[in-house]
Amino acid sequence: MIKKIFDGFGLAVSMLSVVPFFKVHHFYKGINGYSVMFYPLVGALLGGLLYGFYMLCTLVFPQTHSVVLVFGAWVVLTGALHLDGLSDTIDGLFVAKEKALDVMKDSHVGGMGMIFSGVFLLLKLSSLLALSDMFYIIPVMMLSRFGAVIALYHFPYVHKNGMGALAKEELTPLHYALAFGSVLLLSIVLHVSTLFLLTYGVIYLLAQAFIRRYGGLSGDMYGFMIEVSELLLLNAVIAGLV
Repeated sequence: MIKKIFDGFGLAVSMLSVVPFFKVHHFYKGINGYSVMFYPLVGALLGGLLYGFYMLCTLVFPQTHSVVLVFGAWVVLTGALHLDGLSDTIDGLFVAKEKALDVMKDSHVGGMGMIFSGVFLLLKLSSLLALSDMFYIIPVMMLSRFGAVIALYHFPYVHKNGMGALAKEELTPLHYALAFGSVLLLSIVLHVSTLFLLTYGVIYLLAQAFIRRYGGLSGDMYGFMIEVSELLLLNAVIAGLV
């Protein structure tokens, strides 16, 4: 049990970041549910690393430059994994739905995916620059990854095989309850309960839209959801909804 928990945490770190300490790339049977359960924790830890990096940068650099450095570190630290899902999903939205899933699997980025991803990155950088307190990147990264847990647990996976199908199969009600309870508790402690509720709303609306088009969700769509929820949560903070 302890080994499965540890390996599940290592797999979550490997899946969501480029941190080299836990390179567990094999989806061993029995650890995938634990891995998904740890997504919010890994998100919070990554947010903590970025916040610490920001605090160090402000000791040397001006505020604006420090924020831009954090933005770059954010992309690098997460390995641009979710951005890749964002661009692939966007490409899929601009072709016939019969071809969309194949287009998303293509390793080449299409023109629409590139253009919209560029605009998205500008919006995300602008949101970071407008953020009154960079500490909020911690709950934002935690909740956006919790959004992936919500999507995996509550909504169908479009493929019969693959990591997502295996993760969904092994994500038990206990795993989900532990993730839900810990994130809810931290949201209350950090005074971001509104963002917790907003995360559910965003994931539900996006999931329903994808299910109507494709019949289920995919790994690329999870990445899309994480990125979009990050942007919306940042702007909810800027708008004073916390």
